[in-house]
Amino acid sequence: MSDLGGLYQELILDHAKRPQGRALLENPSGQSHQLNPTCGDEVTVTIRVENGVVSGFGWEGHGCAISQSSASILSALIVGRSIEDTRGFIEEFRSVLRSRGELELDEERFGDAIAFNGVSRYTARVKCAMLPWVALEAALIAS
Repeated sequence: MSDLGGLYQELILDHAKRPQGRALLENPSGQSHQLNPTCGDEVTVTIRVENGVVSGFGWEGHGCAISQSSASILSALIVGRSIEDTRGFIEEFRSVLRSRGELELDEERFGDAIAFNGVSRYTARVKCAMLPWVALEAALIAS
């Protein structure tokens, strides 16, 4: 494994061990529970939307390090984004993860989420990384 690959793996494991944003919001604008039937990962996402902007994000879940770290990293990136930007953000993340390594996330836009660039090469893990993002997408629809 390259040094860069090891650094990203360490980042994923660090977020899985010390997750950020792990608590559901009270009285959310939207909520979604998602399950990955392949591996049993589960995540519930709650959001608060005010004036067209995501003003709060919380989550709970259990599963592999990839799904839990993905939720943790997402929680640090999403608050303060407009609904339109959030939808584009989710779609961009999805496109990169489905690219099988042909596309990469932009570090300035995605921050620590670039750790998932390597996940796109492992199709079985793409659903794990996408799970909280899909939950966020569904929570936006419910809001």
